[in-house]
Amino acid sequence: MSNEPIGRFDHIGIAVHSIEKALPFFEGALGARLRRIGDSAGGDFRVAILDLHDFCIELLEPIDPNGFLARHLQRRGEGVHHITLQTPDLEKKTLALETGGVRVVDKHFDDPENIDAFISPKSAHGVLIQLGQTLGPLNNPPYWQSGSP
Repeated sequence: MSNEPIGRFDHIGIAVHSIEKALPFFEGALGARLRRIGDSAGGDFRVAILDLHDFCIELLEPIDPNGFLARHLQRRGEGVHHITLQTPDLEKKTLALETGGVRVVDKHFDDPENIDAFISPKSAHGVLIQLGQTLGPLNNPPYWQSGSP
């Protein structure tokens, strides 16, 4: 594996039982600004996108009582669900990770609107890491397109 950084931090996803009950803390205590609330493409969960000085916080609330997020909350309770890194050349980097023995799951390379993959917590010391090549939830351009370091 390379010593080159795989990408840059993009956002954090936090599993909550209720977005409405969590918003007062994130908006009131932290001063985050709610950008939008909507259902996921698959309809398994709702997501609230909050902006904290260009740092994105996703609040994730289950809709499907048998879905992955509901199971996560039953096992672990509320808290960090995943972190996401903006990752250029995702297919190439995913292959390099797998070649190096890292378990990569839920790879999505076919939809140009949503290119992402997840590093299994079993390979990442208990942390689910999403790698995303497409626009993050705040719709800020990926760092390799914006000229930012």
